[in-house]
Amino acid sequence: MVIVDTTVWVDYLRGAVTPQTDWLDAALARERLGITDLILCEVLQGIRDRAEQRRTRKQLLGLELYACVGREVALAAAEHYRILRDRGITVRKTIDCLIATFCIRNRHELLHNDRDFSPFAKHLGLRLAPTSPTPR
Repeated sequence: MVIVDTTVWVDYLRGAVTPQTDWLDAALARERLGITDLILCEVLQGIRDRAEQRRTRKQLLGLELYACVGREVALAAAEHYRILRDRGITVRKTIDCLIATFCIRNRHELLHNDRDFSPFAKHLGLRLAPTSPTPR
C-alpha cells in the first residue's frame, strides 16, 4: 500500500509538476493508494472553494482511508521523535511523526515531498514510494 502524503496532494491539486505528482497521476487509475484521517483533514482544511472541496473530498474518500492515531502509534511516534532528537534531528511537525510512524508500523510506503520524512527512512525504516513517473 502506498500512502500519499498531504504535501503531494497539495502539489497535485495545484497542478504542480513534480516527480511525486507525475507518479500520483499515473498511479491513480492503477495503483492501490491510501490516505490517513490526518492527511484527509490537512488536505481538506486547505481548500477554500466549497465546490472544489466537495470534489476533492469525494476523490479522497475513494481511496483506502486509515485511522492513524491510537495509543500504540502515539507512543511509538513519541519514541521515534526522541530517537531522532537524540541523533540531532528535530522533526518540525508532530503530524509528520504520526504519519511516518503509522507507515512504519503498518509496512506502508509513503509518497511525500517533505524533508521531515527523510530521517524516518534513513534511521527508522520508513519505506518510501518510488518517484518515477510509472507506478509498479
